Amino acid sequence: MAHNASPDNATDTRTVPTGTQDRPTEVTAAGIARLAGVGRAAVSNWRRRHADFPKPVGGTETSPAFALREIEQWLRDQGKLAEVPLRERVWQQLVGHPAGAAAALRQAGAVLLLAHDRPAAWQQLRAAADDAELTGVLPAVLDAVLAARLGPGHPVRGLTREALAPSAALVRATGDLAAADGAAAAYDFLLGRHLDANPRQYTLTPPGPAALMAELAAVAGPSGTVLDPACGAGALLAAARERSAEESDAGERDAGEGDAGEGEAGESDAPVTLYGQEADADLAALTALRLALGAPDAQVRVRAADTLRADAFPDLAADAVLVHPPFNERNWGHDELAYDPRWEYGFPARTESELAWVQHALARLREGGTAVLLMPPAAASRRSGRRIRADLLRRGALRAVIALPAGAAPPNGVPLHLWVLRKPGTTPPAPQLLVVDAAGPATGTPAGRDKPDWQTVRTTAVEAWRTFDRDGGIEEQPGVRRSLAAIDLLDDDVDLAPARHLPPPAAAGGPAELARIRERLTTTLARTTALTPRPDGGAAGPARWPLTTVGELARSGALVLRAGGAGTAPAGGAAPAVLTDHDVIGGDAPSGTLPEAPASGPAEEPVLLQAGDVVVPVLGGGAVARVTDDSTAGAALGRNLTLLRPDPAALDPWFLAGFLRGTANNRQASSYASTATRLDVRRLQLPRLPLADQRRYGQRFRDLAAFEGALRLTARLGEQLVQGLHDGLTDGSVTPD
Repeated sequence: MAHNASPDNATDTRTVPTGTQDRPTEVTAAGIARLAGVGRAAVSNWRRRHADFPKPVGGTETSPAFALREIEQWLRDQGKLAEVPLRERVWQQLVGHPAGAAAALRQAGAVLLLAHDRPAAWQQLRAAADDAELTGVLPAVLDAVLAARLGPGHPVRGLTREALAPSAALVRATGDLAAADGAAAAYDFLLGRHLDANPRQYTLTPPGPAALMAELAAVAGPSGTVLDPACGAGALLAAARERSAEESDAGERDAGEGDAGEGEAGESDAPVTLYGQEADADLAALTALRLALGAPDAQVRVRAADTLRADAFPDLAADAVLVHPPFNERNWGHDELAYDPRWEYGFPARTESELAWVQHALARLREGGTAVLLMPPAAASRRSGRRIRADLLRRGALRAVIALPAGAAPPNGVPLHLWVLRKPGTTPPAPQLLVVDAAGPATGTPAGRDKPDWQTVRTTAVEAWRTFDRDGGIEEQPGVRRSLAAIDLLDDDVDLAPARHLPPPAAAGGPAELARIRERLTTTLARTTALTPRPDGGAAGPARWPLTTVGELARSGALVLRAGGAGTAPAGGAAPAVLTDHDVIGGDAPSGTLPEAPASGPAEEPVLLQAGDVVVPVLGGGAVARVTDDSTAGAALGRNLTLLRPDPAALDPWFLAGFLRGTANNRQASSYASTATRLDVRRLQLPRLPLADQRRYGQRFRDLAAFEGALRLTARLGEQLVQGLHDGLTDGSVTPD
């Protein structure tokens, strides 16, 4: 999804500005660091220490740019680079292209499509032509391939002789990358890195919501035509194509195991047609190439224009429409589109751009077709949209509202909704609305800072929608799902937020669960009393031990220091849980999740915990240190945490953790900014004591940690019991007697 506001760039025919043909491909300091596998600081040192380091050829004083060819040669001469990896060479040529990264990626994608669809022609052209001849002949060949694959009016424009003149090296390297990795994988890498490098420019639909939306749309049956009128980078159309391919494979397996006729098999094998529209001309072109390369069996039709103002597919009757529309868009065409025939359910207010997208989606469906839209929660309850929501309910167009956990998609702090719509036909309107809360505590789905459990979300949403769509209603599950009569929702507000209509789940699991909590609390209180430490008598004043610092211990090898936050989840593999700073402070089990690896590269290895490690939060100003036990070992170290791994022959971990928690110790090692306190772990001090004495102190600190854990558990159980009794008394599941 990208900002869809202007049709002016529908046919982008920009060429390279005069004089850029002779400019070299440029690379920044960050690119040099990536080429050599070092940090930016190393590149800065090279510039200061080596008089023969290449001079900047562009950029600014604070962010200079260098000629890629000169940098590569210098790195080889210095023995800092044996050979630039092919992927990296193509990427650096792309980002340093004089016409810009988006234009260069458009050129590279078109070449990859040529290599994919007409490999013999590409090989013949590449072998027979020198650089000038190659870039001179290429435009006509690319135009023919693009027109055949994407149809007339496609958005991949600007591939003229002038635009391709400085791109001979990029074109040849792109062809080599296609031969090495495959055209589709090569483009996925380049596009993925481009999107990762420009996170503020694009609002992307994450894979989890995209796959869920495609699956919800497919419940009614296979979708031969799918439209995304705000397609952005094409995530929803790609998910729809993957869903169609999965259903086709399942149909083939069923046909092979059973006695399915040829007609059924042929119907399941029908290729899907993907329609997309996007106002950003560059993004529309990149998306068209992504879909063409990633879905070779699908017909792809993508257009660059503002959907609401200049609909590119006015006569389309799609089987499914998937949309992640722009949110809170005021300039969506309210003044120009007052009499547009798409407003069948009412003219949206200027502040209700999302309801304009809802009605556009319905207008482009066939009768009985399904639309799934990712919506902000305010669209379900704003008073300015109540009349349109009421008409959607009366006519049976709006069939389900599903609340997702916070963090499902940008903006990540808001729990978004999915609206499932069905275009009414000649049959009487459906009188029921399904509401599902896949973000509530009853589903077991975590909400807030952590990544949602998409398997739980998917199961909750899809099973509810499939049952409701088949039966016309569904058995109520408190706190999770319910079907409502449309007439019961037609009040003054027409508020469709699921949380307002779902009965709460039984308080803390009901009276039996409350009794179990009380029993656990009684046992824990007794254990806490037994663990309560006695402050035994000691010396008259503070001890005067010889001190050392964590930094000195790290330099001597007595412990290893590691910072947290690095690491990504491997594609298709099991990822460890992440120990967050909140977990350390609260004494909880690891609750975080690793981010997904970017499409532009392999997964990054996280820092994994071992039993006996000491973990210290570096933000917040609190005196906290936690010793990792066997139950936490194997988790990944989260952000804003530092790991200290002591050598057991030199340091006792409990002794280390205990002294690191001293208030005075933390105060002298902390620095203070205007909004936060940061702990410099290397400055923390501890006494130099023999290992036997360390273990004596360590045992006392271990006993204190057990007491602290019992106190935490007591507090949590007490809070659960109090809140559970309040809820039970107010909902009637617990009597006052």
